[in-house]
Amino acid sequence: MVREMTHGKPMSLILGFCLPMLLGNLFQQLYSMVDTIIVGKFIDVDALAGVGSTGSVSFLIIGFTTGITSGSCILPAQCFGGGNYSEMRRYIANALYLCIATTIIVTGVAVAFCYPLLELMRTPAEIIDIAYNYIIVVFGGICVTMAYNLMAGILRAMGDSRSPLYFLILASVINIGLDLLFIIVFNMGVAGAGWATVISQGISAALCFIYIKRSYPILQFDKSEFKLERKRILSIARISVPMGLQFSITAVGSVILQSAVNSIDKIAVAAVTAAGKMQNMIVAPLETLGVTMATYAGQNLGIGNIKRIGNGVKCSLMAGIIYSLAALAAVWLFSAPLCLLFVDAEETQVINQAVYFIRICACFYPMLALLFVFRNVLQGLGYSLLPMMAGACELAARVVIAMGFVPTLGFDAACFASPLAWAAAVILLTAVYFVKMGGLKKRTDKNGILKNYYNAS
Repeated sequence: MVREMTHGKPMSLILGFCLPMLLGNLFQQLYSMVDTIIVGKFIDVDALAGVGSTGSVSFLIIGFTTGITSGSCILPAQCFGGGNYSEMRRYIANALYLCIATTIIVTGVAVAFCYPLLELMRTPAEIIDIAYNYIIVVFGGICVTMAYNLMAGILRAMGDSRSPLYFLILASVINIGLDLLFIIVFNMGVAGAGWATVISQGISAALCFIYIKRSYPILQFDKSEFKLERKRILSIARISVPMGLQFSITAVGSVILQSAVNSIDKIAVAAVTAAGKMQNMIVAPLETLGVTMATYAGQNLGIGNIKRIGNGVKCSLMAGIIYSLAALAAVWLFSAPLCLLFVDAEETQVINQAVYFIRICACFYPMLALLFVFRNVLQGLGYSLLPMMAGACELAARVVIAMGFVPTLGFDAACFASPLAWAAAVILLTAVYFVKMGGLKKRTDKNGILKNYYNAS
């Protein structure tokens, strides 16, 4: 269902768009969590630590491709908001060419340098082969991950956040079934979890493509609209490459921090893995709220309505902070029993450290709400370079903690690395948001519409 976010009450539109996408995000997190639960319960703690130790490496590579696909949909969203559908299709076609080239390059680099990177991260000797067996399969399936993310992003650019949800629900169910089949029945170990994830994502991508072909006349291309155009690819790359680099810069900090955690012991690795999986689920609504605001800002920029963008930001911040406080309370009450999803009750050290880790992070969730909203709004407005600089601030904070404090203070220091990284990014993003919005407001008329505005695409 196509949904324009340029008319109507901002709060209801934002929440209405956000909810289906949130459910999709949660299902995506679900089948990632199921991998971890089944690995931890049906193999052993070494396997759990091995899969967990790949998290930052996966974020480094997959995060870059996610940024590329997300950035590729910003200009189509602006064109859709402005009603320029032919231009929207031309940008989508050239985004496809850019994503194909990115897939080939990134897959080759990731597969070739995967094991050396695990060694560089000081992955413990007893789990490094386990980690490699899992992540090499995931990297081999980057093509299906990018295919789904691009098609889902295109649908969201037009305001359709429900259709990708349906495909993810089905894929999540398939993923769970394949996890159980490959790990328990076929005894494939952690590689089975990797294959289950790749296959289920491939199914999501295939279903999304079929749906778009059958249900969206607005996405039926003329031959001329599929033309490879250097100018359009460069326009897309100017937005998407910084977004991809922003993910990767943040991920480099996570890799360095993971390396520091690896140097402690495998108990710490397992604890951070369990806490990280729980946290991914808990902060998914904040992340989804941010992605929603990228679409909202992009569509409304398409008609030059700056006042409406500002009103939407106020609504999203209110929703994000309210949720953050509720999540903080939930973490303090339920984090200990949730750890039992990942490890057996006798693994008391892992459970205690995981609870300690996530409770500290939860105290900073309101700050994370600001980070996601401001970063994605700036990206939706086309300012992708500045959020990348905020990612550099996150990197710097994690490097300082990992290299300066973890060697002496150990696990305690690792627990504060992400919160301090969020704080560093939020300081920059908040300042940049108000400066950029202030500049745009100066160019508006009394109704908050940009004077002499036209969709530059």
